[in-house]
Amino acid sequence: MGKRILIAVSNDLVTDQRVLKVSSSLSNHGYAVFLMGRKRKNTLNSRIAFPHKRFRLLFNQSFLFYAELNIRLFFYLLFSKADIFYANDTDTLPACFLASKIRKKPLIFDAHELFPEIPEIQDRPFVKKFWTKIEDCIFPHLNTSFTVCESIADYYQKKYSINMQVIRNVPHLSESSTDKQINIPNKKIILYQGAVNMGRGLEWVIDAMPYVENAVLYIIGDGDLLTELKQKVKMLDLESKVIFHGKVSGEELQSYTPSGDIGLCLLENKGLSYYYSLPNRVFAYLHAHVPILASPFPEIVQIVKKHRTGILTDDYEPQKLAKTIRDMLDHPMDTAHFDEVRKLYCWEHEEKILLKAVNSIRS
Repeated sequence: MGKRILIAVSNDLVTDQRVLKVSSSLSNHGYAVFLMGRKRKNTLNSRIAFPHKRFRLLFNQSFLFYAELNIRLFFYLLFSKADIFYANDTDTLPACFLASKIRKKPLIFDAHELFPEIPEIQDRPFVKKFWTKIEDCIFPHLNTSFTVCESIADYYQKKYSINMQVIRNVPHLSESSTDKQINIPNKKIILYQGAVNMGRGLEWVIDAMPYVENAVLYIIGDGDLLTELKQKVKMLDLESKVIFHGKVSGEELQSYTPSGDIGLCLLENKGLSYYYSLPNRVFAYLHAHVPILASPFPEIVQIVKKHRTGILTDDYEPQKLAKTIRDMLDHPMDTAHFDEVRKLYCWEHEEKILLKAVNSIRS
């Protein structure tokens, strides 16, 4: 068995497609992978294909959650057999960095987002300052690090003079399918898949739905805004036009994506993390031949405009957004060229960057 890599993340592992792809690539190339996450009350019971531990925490939100997670994680790392530590996002970095220094083990860092700029903390200056200070202290000492797009890599290069390699969060070619699993007679599907959190544009689309006929907004996912959005849909009497499917595993999600007639990636500019983001659903829709309706943020524009994979809009007024949606539904985009484009953005390419970097680490 090869080197043992302990991979830490703050979520429940089941829905984190990037972590599972990274783990699969490392495992398939001889590394012994062990995952660490957390288990919540609503955690899916889906099978995780790798040895793992999910912490049951007393606190599941606020600063106490991050403190407890890192303390528990630190002591687990301190006494576990390991050759390499792999931290996903800044919220697992304190424990992983400290354990790597004490045990003199290599550390890999993977930034899925620009953490101090996530929407949830933009109105919480103390919390934002805390995470910024964590990055100020640790990032200059990172030797091996990855992120999801060029904009975030450039941001950190300018700020800390570190070279983050870009590994996009894209599907395997072998995962692609065009079979439709969602079947609602005589209705087109406006599909959203991902976290149901603030800044994801779902409120805009719900407000537009009264002006869109013969279609349903189909939401697959869970998050902080789920209850609020359900209440909004009920208040607007849109329960027949907005369907909440709930959370599914990453593996199961792939079977739903091809059902969309439109895939949504509308983001509110709530900080640089969203502005610079390149969500994995941009590529999931592409692989499933689903045209995207997206916000014109820099990284998204690079894909959608260059490869003609959908429509960009920054006009979210309900009737105008509804018109854009109706136009897309009434005049479906030709997706024949998606097959060639998806070959440019697939995990088979991205994992080569991952493996080259990890293979070069001496533990």
